[in-house]
Amino acid sequence: MSAAGGAPGFAVVNLGCRVNRVETDLVAAALERAGLRLVGQDEADLVVVNTCAVTGEAETKTRKVIRHAARLPKAPLVVATGCVASLFSEELSSLAPNVVVEADKSLVARRALEALGLGAGAVSDAGELASSPTPTGRSRPGIKVQDGCDNRCTYCIVWKARGAGRSLPADRVLAAVREACARDAHEVVLTGINLGRYASGDARGREIGLAGLLSLILDETPVERVRLSSIEPPDVTGELLDVMASSGGRVAPFLHVCLQSGCDATLRRMGRVYDAASFRRVCELSREALPGVALGTDLIVGFPGETDEEFEESLGFCREMSFAKMHVFRYSRRPGTPAADAPGQVAPKVMAERSRRVRDLAARMRAHEASLHVGEVDDVLVEYPGRGVSGGLFDVLVDPRVPVGEVARVRMARALEDGTLVGEAVRQPGASALSSR
Repeated sequence: MSAAGGAPGFAVVNLGCRVNRVETDLVAAALERAGLRLVGQDEADLVVVNTCAVTGEAETKTRKVIRHAARLPKAPLVVATGCVASLFSEELSSLAPNVVVEADKSLVARRALEALGLGAGAVSDAGELASSPTPTGRSRPGIKVQDGCDNRCTYCIVWKARGAGRSLPADRVLAAVREACARDAHEVVLTGINLGRYASGDARGREIGLAGLLSLILDETPVERVRLSSIEPPDVTGELLDVMASSGGRVAPFLHVCLQSGCDATLRRMGRVYDAASFRRVCELSREALPGVALGTDLIVGFPGETDEEFEESLGFCREMSFAKMHVFRYSRRPGTPAADAPGQVAPKVMAERSRRVRDLAARMRAHEASLHVGEVDDVLVEYPGRGVSGGLFDVLVDPRVPVGEVARVRMARALEDGTLVGEAVRQPGASALSSR
């Protein structure tokens, strides 16, 4: 099989979380190293689908995506991996004769090449890092330092799909960060299913957590900026905040702290391990330690049993926290979880209206938080021509002459209504930014 008479072409479809995106990039990098070409789906001889099982809706979407890929004009080989592949391998395999399931992502490239009749001799170890920019175009490469989860939230099945929590040894994390720097990455993103539970030994045999890992990265690599992906409230510790605050901006001033609900009764039904008061204290401590820090979160609306009063309590709590970024989800029944059979399932129309109200609030809060940064100078990593992200993960319009993947040192001149900031250069395009502070 070949694309346009040359090397076979492959496409990737990623569903779900940032960890999935990092894993998809690793697969794409391994396939590129084996000589395949990244192409559009219609041209592909191979389509890799990294699946998501976080909600029933996500699982339904997974099946639709696989069926669609299997019916593409070239009838490509479809390799399904990810959480749904771990849970329902036989079911996915039966969707079409050209679908192959490989739950182990580290084996996807090898399995695909063998199925294409190309042999697996060209497959090299994928490691922990794809490249910078990644094969799929992201200029902030992710490094997966943790996988699995030991929580048992009543709406979630990911702990079954990914297994118990486990962490990448610190020396391998450092090697991945150094590799990213060698590939001209200006920022790396540490990711994990439960990132704050990172625990591993360092070169001296000491047990370290996420704060210790960050300290090692800052001390022993030349990385210009490192960013944390989402973290659970109990894991935002004083030690972690101290490391961030003393990093001189090398740790991005952004924390995505998962909330899910601002109502204690709902949190108890969810099986979450904190209440609204402790979450509020996390936000207060973060803002005390890191003035100007941007706080993001996730929120679920319409969880079973959520009354109008409980929703209003949750909405009011979000307003009080003034988040800079929110991911808002309508509760979706996930078969195999306690919440799926819980009483008080909320009507779809009610969930839709609640979601609309939270999204409206989220947009207003983001615009407000962005406006607070007008007049500040920051380093903006350019992800698309004329557009990048600040340390606080705000979208910033920049000089289009700055190449994608480079950093622009800009002053935030004004904020647009949607929360996008407009940056004015304080250094000529092409000059160093982050590395010359």
